[in-house]
Amino acid sequence: MNWVVCMVVLFGAVGFPAALLIQRKLRQARTATALQIESACGIVEKRFVRIGGIEQWIEIRGEDQDNPVLLVLHGGPGCSYSIFTPHLRSWEKHFTIIQWDQRGGGKTYARMGPRRSGDISFEQLTRDALEVVGYVRARLGKDRIFLLASSLGSTFGIQAVRRRPELFYAYIGTDQKVGMQRGREEEFCEVLKRLHALGLSKGIKAIERIGADPTGWSPDNYNTVARWTMKSDPEGLRRTMKLLKDAVWYAPGWTLRDIRALVAGMRHTLEKLLPEITQYDAWKAGTHFEIPFFIFQGEDDVLTTPKLAEAFFTDVVAPIKRMTLIQGAGHFAAFMQPNSFLRELLADVRPLAETRNLITIEQT
Repeated sequence: MNWVVCMVVLFGAVGFPAALLIQRKLRQARTATALQIESACGIVEKRFVRIGGIEQWIEIRGEDQDNPVLLVLHGGPGCSYSIFTPHLRSWEKHFTIIQWDQRGGGKTYARMGPRRSGDISFEQLTRDALEVVGYVRARLGKDRIFLLASSLGSTFGIQAVRRRPELFYAYIGTDQKVGMQRGREEEFCEVLKRLHALGLSKGIKAIERIGADPTGWSPDNYNTVARWTMKSDPEGLRRTMKLLKDAVWYAPGWTLRDIRALVAGMRHTLEKLLPEITQYDAWKAGTHFEIPFFIFQGEDDVLTTPKLAEAFFTDVVAPIKRMTLIQGAGHFAAFMQPNSFLRELLADVRPLAETRNLITIEQT
């Protein structure tokens, strides 16, 4: 899902009132205090690391470095999830969380800009992801890690675990994106049906003008369809906009320049990736996986719908597989309902690290 529209609406202004900036600073300070990790076994690192030939931003946080590692692949394209760090604070008791701003996204884009960001493609993002895994494994002394891939991140996250399964305990998809080539007509009709029910004639005309076939869409077409798809679910849109506004505006360590770079990076990355996005079909790369495979999907997600995610999941063959719908969540399920999401991770996912470690010890 591309969130350029949301970000431009929320943060596209050139200036901000002084009172609002002061209130922002106070809230950022309070959040930073709540995020402090005081455990002697804990870790907090934020730095640029050379990945794929460019400087890329990586954050490592956790209360115990002996915990298993969970790498988050953000969506967008170019929508950094390090803004959601406060939402995952409770996770840091059980996992060491890695947030990585991909090329074209967040602080990486703020540092590199459009000219120095290099090639942005699914293949390059897959290579970058595996290089990040290598850096994290070496830095934390881990043989394997968990991969949590969200939305657009799930497109190349699947490729990473398929290419190097020995590096991962399991794949966890959320806001799972399986492509725009299957079920498009049905989704197109569902959006129009909701828009008709709401009397949103402007959206109906825009969607009908663009049409259901995404292969000829421009970035503006893509954003228009995304915008009206969100508006077809008013309650979901309200919750999503609040989540994004609070996350970006109050994220500790994020400057106004960072926010503007986030918006610019999303525009730039969409332009680079759109042809691949519209052609992507998860089935074409295969449905067999050598590691456990999970999907935790927001039950109310109108952007990456549970129905399509379940269709792909049904065809997946893996040693262990499970799909769960997160109640009360749409897109961004992990951040809308972080406690519910964590319960699923602790019940079904984290024990796999203990099982793998036990097998290794027994073999030794």
